[in-house]
Amino acid sequence: MLKYIIIMVLLIIGAYLIVQGVGCKKAIREGKIRLEEYGAENIELCYGNMSYVDRGDGDVILSVHGIFGGYDQAYDTCKDFASDYRILAPSRFGYPGSDIKGAGTPSEQAEAYVELLDRLGINQVYVLSTSAGGSVAIRFALDYPERTKGLILYCSAMPLTEKPEKYAEYAGPPGFLCNNYAMFLMRPMFGPIMGMDPSTIYSMMPVSERKAGVVLDAAVTNPDMARNYESYDIENLQVPVLILHAKDDKLASYEGAVNASARFPEYIFVAFEDGGHLMAGHEAEVHKAVTDFVQKNGLTERK
Repeated sequence: MLKYIIIMVLLIIGAYLIVQGVGCKKAIREGKIRLEEYGAENIELCYGNMSYVDRGDGDVILSVHGIFGGYDQAYDTCKDFASDYRILAPSRFGYPGSDIKGAGTPSEQAEAYVELLDRLGINQVYVLSTSAGGSVAIRFALDYPERTKGLILYCSAMPLTEKPEKYAEYAGPPGFLCNNYAMFLMRPMFGPIMGMDPSTIYSMMPVSERKAGVVLDAAVTNPDMARNYESYDIENLQVPVLILHAKDDKLASYEGAVNASARFPEYIFVAFEDGGHLMAGHEAEVHKAVTDFVQKNGLTERK
């Protein structure tokens, strides 16, 4: 009897995995079509290729996306602003269409953004970061204040309040999980672990085209503000900052954001009771906060 029970369980598991495999292939196919629909442009920079979406007119918002992102995630974060501003949404190093410069550090990512801006004839931008893009955006604002009208941290990674005695050298999913099928199988865990709807997986597909960026973020980008704490001289940041954060964010600590905010010389903090890491349901409030911030600082020419 036990033998038949084991066989039945194995058959059920096998059938489930086959069904998930079919669903995964469909999601990959649709994900590739979705990426193409953004009409991303490609530019050859001094070190290699960068892909980006460039839409709208007016003040430029440079969107710095998070982990498992790309030009699609970067644009989607700012799409509600596209009618009022020019949205420049590049893929960061290792994400769809973008090569990696050197070691791929936040400093090198900021340098690549400056080269992109120079090539497009853009002098100054508002830098908006989400999640893992925080260290890159903060690095950009520190290194190029003359190119930065303002820094917008949108449920973003934040600087530490003091130099840590130890930190995670690798802060992200292991490489073997960064594949289409493994992540597709894990989607039921998105809610309890990340506070995200399982359908978020469809915006991450194909994972295979984002793996190099995910591994780079985990090994280099995410640990950088701890690894190089002294180089993040937040107290002397020369640009205004807008911090938007949800209290129930499971991926970027709200408490950490509150504590870190005191390091910024000039900042506005807008908190949301819920919405999670994507601040879902607060699109109107986010739009108003960003618009007010841009209008307040729009006449200032950074030197």
